[in-house]
Amino acid sequence: MTNTVPTADRRHWVLRAIVLGFVYCALGVIFGVMAGYAGGGRATVAWRLAAWVGSAIIYAAHIVYEQFRLRNSPGVVAFHAATAAAVGGFGLAVMAALHRASSSPSGASMHLYALALVAWPLITGLPAFIVALVLSEILARIPRRAEKAIISYDD
Repeated sequence: MTNTVPTADRRHWVLRAIVLGFVYCALGVIFGVMAGYAGGGRATVAWRLAAWVGSAIIYAAHIVYEQFRLRNSPGVVAFHAATAAAVGGFGLAVMAALHRASSSPSGASMHLYALALVAWPLITGLPAFIVALVLSEILARIPRRAEKAIISYDD
């Protein structure tokens, strides 16, 4: 058993962030559509909650992978997790702008959707960074014995 991580795994963080951001965006769009078909009430809330829970599971798995498998520092883990969240936020802003453009051909209020292309990545990325930093700092303090019980290093 070795704890070394190939350099290629460390360099692929941008691709990993883009893929995870796409997954976050897809979850938001798919579950948002399902919430729209739910007709309101508790069913709508349940679909939206399902999107949050799914995203939280992916987010936590990403942090654990970066922390234990790649053995990145808490700051790097937080940056990578926040980047993925920001990519997801950007994707959702793009999808919202496309939805608005297709439902209102006049293009009224499109400046707000252009603003969302900047705001949504910040709104998702900054809190994701703070939470990931705190979680990663806590996980970094787990003794090596307990760490091996959480994540296996065998390929």
